[in-house]
Amino acid sequence: MKLYPIETGNFKLDGGAMFGVVPKSIWQRTNPADSNNMCPWSMRCLLIEDGDRLMLVDTGMGDKQSEKFFSYYYLFGDNTLQKSIEALGFSLDDITDVILTHLHFDHCGGAIAHNGSNGYRPVFKNATYWSSERHWKWATEPNRRERASFLKENIMPIEESGQLKFINRTGNLTENAFPNIDFLFVDGHTDSQMLPMINYKGHKLVFMADLLPSVGHIPLPYVMGYDTRPLITLEEKGDFLATAATENYILFLEHDHANECCTLQHTEKGVRLKDTFSLKEIG
Repeated sequence: MKLYPIETGNFKLDGGAMFGVVPKSIWQRTNPADSNNMCPWSMRCLLIEDGDRLMLVDTGMGDKQSEKFFSYYYLFGDNTLQKSIEALGFSLDDITDVILTHLHFDHCGGAIAHNGSNGYRPVFKNATYWSSERHWKWATEPNRRERASFLKENIMPIEESGQLKFINRTGNLTENAFPNIDFLFVDGHTDSQMLPMINYKGHKLVFMADLLPSVGHIPLPYVMGYDTRPLITLEEKGDFLATAATENYILFLEHDHANECCTLQHTEKGVRLKDTFSLKEIG
């Protein structure tokens, strides 16, 4: 198995929204904001090459939204999903599976593109797109809190293409569908967000999506204002981070602009950061 980080671009979000009730005087020590209180964030995806399968976890924001839409997120950098995949010597048509941790626009927008004047098309024509049935229902019948993050043009064309399949939350499909990957389901950020847990070089590597956006979010109270159920996030995060520190999991960070991977350790103050490093440094 080989793993590759896929940089799809960067954006900015309000630091207060990203750290919830934590005061700016504290969170800006790890995540400095600009004069508009905006912090930089990555949209870092993961490519998994395993035998004859090429699996992509999340797809970034894509480029099909309006100029007005993108103006809210201050996009910067030259990386795109396609450029990053092709730089590794692969093509979009080589992707066999797209695993979507959840269907917020910054995680699934790159899965669908404009199809001229005829609507939309899947970017990866040969891939199976994987979600969970429970989250799919949550996203296609959105609550008022999340409606602006679940965009129909990002979601419905996946189903209409016939390429959509579900990973069963109550029964694990990993033996048949993903021999070296398990999935952790969490409900605090959004219902049934699924985090791939990958067996890699003797390690357990976990794609963190929005359970842990950055190393600045490791202390338990540092929960995003975007989370729909922050108290559940607090419980899920506490349980997971304790296990990750004990078992020495490698955490792959989707949104941390400065850090690709990290490990954790137990301290007198609770679980804290141990090391940061890149994928290519994993032995």
